[in-house]
Amino acid sequence: MAKNKFNKNWIHDHINDPYVKLAQKEGYRARAAYKLKEIDEAEKLIKPGQVIVDLGCTPGSWGQYTRRKLGGGEEGVVNGIIIGLDMLPMEPIADMHFIQGDFREESVLGELGEILEGRMADLVLSDMAPNLSGIPTADAARMEHLIDLAIEFSQMHLKPTGALLVKCFKDMGFTQNLERFRDEFKVVKQIKPKASRDKSSEIFLLGRGLKNPAQ
Repeated sequence: MAKNKFNKNWIHDHINDPYVKLAQKEGYRARAAYKLKEIDEAEKLIKPGQVIVDLGCTPGSWGQYTRRKLGGGEEGVVNGIIIGLDMLPMEPIADMHFIQGDFREESVLGELGEILEGRMADLVLSDMAPNLSGIPTADAARMEHLIDLAIEFSQMHLKPTGALLVKCFKDMGFTQNLERFRDEFKVVKQIKPKASRDKSSEIFLLGRGLKNPAQ
């Protein structure tokens, strides 16, 4: 009974969520686009001519926002390269390269290398989150693992002056994740966009300038 009530409450909140309504109006696949929009407008992350990699990109709202920011409108030509990776399928987005698979696998990295053609990314984005078990220690470990993967990916594919933006949760090993970012990046910020639901412990970490880029 309690679960049904929770589901009804979530559906009610979702339907009446202003960002859900705005996403529908503006053609975004998910309200998450406004989290990236808000962070980008404050931090000036996305600029024409950049190479941007979106880890865990499905369903694609971050890719849609990035494309628009790089000049891709109805008739616009994208000034830059957008690459999305995810283990889940994604409906195509014009001008966005999509690779389905695990970015730890050689075949996926091979495809990525073909698109990059020796270039390094200016920005790596990760809105990845683990499937939750409800066991706090296990969920924290899974979140930490995803952030480790994003950092390791950035060490291999990000320009030394580039930036990494990842999703975290305050109640999932956040202190360790923050320390890991401080170990790896010269400048680290914690950002809670207004588009994140008040009830959520979601927060984003932004790291700029790798301390230990791959040689």
